[in-house]
Amino acid sequence: METLGLCPEFLLLINPISMYRFLASWLLFSLAFNSQAQHNDDFNVLIIHVDDLGWADIEPLGSDFYETPNITKLAKEGILFTNSYAAAAICSPTRAALLTGKYPARLGITDWIRAKFNQNSTSGLPGEYEVFENKPLKTPKIQGFLPLEEITIAERMKAHGYGTLHVGKWHLGEEGFYPEDQGFDVNIGGNDLGQPPSYFDPYLPAKPREFYEITTLKPRKEGEFLTDREGDEVVNYIQNQKGKKFFVHWAPYAVHTPIMGKPDLVEKYEQKEPGNQRNPVYAALVESVDQNVGKVLSELERMGLRENTLVIFTSDNGGLIGNYDNPITNNYPLKSQKGYPYEGGIRIPTIVSWPGKIPQGFVDETPIITMDWIPTILDFMGEDPTLPELEGVSLKPLLTERKDLAERDLFWYFPHYRLSDISPYVIVRSGGYKLIHYFDDTQDELYNLDYDMEEKVNVISTRGAIAEQLQQKIDQWLVYSNARLPIEK
Repeated sequence: METLGLCPEFLLLINPISMYRFLASWLLFSLAFNSQAQHNDDFNVLIIHVDDLGWADIEPLGSDFYETPNITKLAKEGILFTNSYAAAAICSPTRAALLTGKYPARLGITDWIRAKFNQNSTSGLPGEYEVFENKPLKTPKIQGFLPLEEITIAERMKAHGYGTLHVGKWHLGEEGFYPEDQGFDVNIGGNDLGQPPSYFDPYLPAKPREFYEITTLKPRKEGEFLTDREGDEVVNYIQNQKGKKFFVHWAPYAVHTPIMGKPDLVEKYEQKEPGNQRNPVYAALVESVDQNVGKVLSELERMGLRENTLVIFTSDNGGLIGNYDNPITNNYPLKSQKGYPYEGGIRIPTIVSWPGKIPQGFVDETPIITMDWIPTILDFMGEDPTLPELEGVSLKPLLTERKDLAERDLFWYFPHYRLSDISPYVIVRSGGYKLIHYFDDTQDELYNLDYDMEEKVNVISTRGAIAEQLQQKIDQWLVYSNARLPIEK
């Protein structure tokens, strides 16, 4: 479904005159686009990869409490995807998938990578397993870092003469596997940590703890908010490029725990009438992200670079609710939260904008996934987006010409026990159907997302033939992706 308007319900009643005007403007856009060269590698790329931002955490997707005017403006200046998915329901696998274009299962990074300060590890070599006394399966240990042999998007961009910057969260290994080891010229804030010790300069924990500091981000002004600092660093880098094309991977630590906010923003939301969402500190954290998105985009406009910059705004997994009695956020109408196999864990907000290249004000229901970004960027550069090592597809025809993608299946893989109620699972979405298969004796679940995006009704008992077909697809994909499988004790 495509619309010109943005509203929580994604519906716009278009009268005949409005439709005529739209068709006329679209025809002019198409003629202008087709008169240009079909590719050009002399452009900039900005990926804003927010941590834990839930699907419903922005106003264009229905938030009735958080204020995100700059993100809303970005959506009006591009395409808002309503069926965009993270490669995993947790952070490290999605981040590895974005950087490499590969499924987390193929990389062996299927859980979050433990930082050094955690003083425990779930990583190991292929064939090594975790054993739980009260669980029936042994579960595979993960690859504990992004291997240097993997070709990252930063390395691909450098080969095209781009300056490359990483700002914010990395969470893909300890020293020797940082952004500067993976193709980034400049690394500000990226190390093994999956969360900041504090959002306030000097970014240290309340109680000193060994290895628990952002070693790649030096304090500069006591009390400064981390997201503001990140926005400044992105702006400073762009200003210093002096005409050189750039690739920026800005991965805000926000909105991950610890949930903190600037006092003035927290006070603002404490005075505001709550809706589905009601946590004033989290709301302040979301708005800090929005403010800095606005700051960076305004600088691109001031420097005359906005129309020469592809902007991708996305998240690494669904929103964290935490304790349902005192929730951090609310993912309604999606079910559940970060870490779980339901839509609230894997469906994410995504906006793509490039004025003059990508039409504005569209809402698109096409299912897309994290691995699609490398093929898309390569396609815009005139490179082959179908390289055999890439497991996503180019979205360029969809973005620029509104051509439908060929139908495909999407997969998610989490072969681990976590918390008290997460069992090893694999998911396939095929068309409107989504099968969650559990490796232990937990009952499988089948949902028809076209009619039940809230995943209220498990139809596996009445759609057995469809479940069987989807299970066959899962079995084939697990072999294809060389996934590390759980096994019986």
